[in-house]
Amino acid sequence: MAGDIWVARRASALSDFCARFFLSDETSSFAPRGSIDEVEEGRALAPKFDADGLVICVATDARSGDVLMVAHMNAEALRQTIATGQAWYFSRSRRTLWRKGESSGHAQRVVEMRIDCDQDAVWIKVEQEGAGACHTGRRSCFYRAVPLGKSGAMTLEFRDGERTFDPKAVYGKKK
Repeated sequence: MAGDIWVARRASALSDFCARFFLSDETSSFAPRGSIDEVEEGRALAPKFDADGLVICVATDARSGDVLMVAHMNAEALRQTIATGQAWYFSRSRRTLWRKGESSGHAQRVVEMRIDCDQDAVWIKVEQEGAGACHTGRRSCFYRAVPLGKSGAMTLEFRDGERTFDPKAVYGKKK
């Protein structure tokens, strides 16, 4: 079993290396943005990145449909996600590209990718590996509800807020 884990991690590391260094822009470039009609009704992938070069990505569980997380992709993260079938994101705080699960082992295999009507948001349906998607140790990043119909100071309500893994053990620091 330990040998299988080692082989899987080595294969994943090799895939990451190839995606980072050998991904051809020519074979994975995006179409130029055309008219509104071309963007909304056409078949060309022409994402609209914001002023920071990012597009929002919503990741949902392919089986249950639950929203697992929202993150950002730059052009390279989007290219690598398409090329590898693994979820890649861009960290705004660290200003770096990262593959989901590269430190936690809780990877996301993309089953389907969709883009919204004006191509400024991405939705990926994923098979979540490991116990959860959230760095706090929970299955989903959306574990608190905002009470509706109330005014004044809000107290969030925990929903599905139990931890499914120990983030200190996974990431080596307290969350």
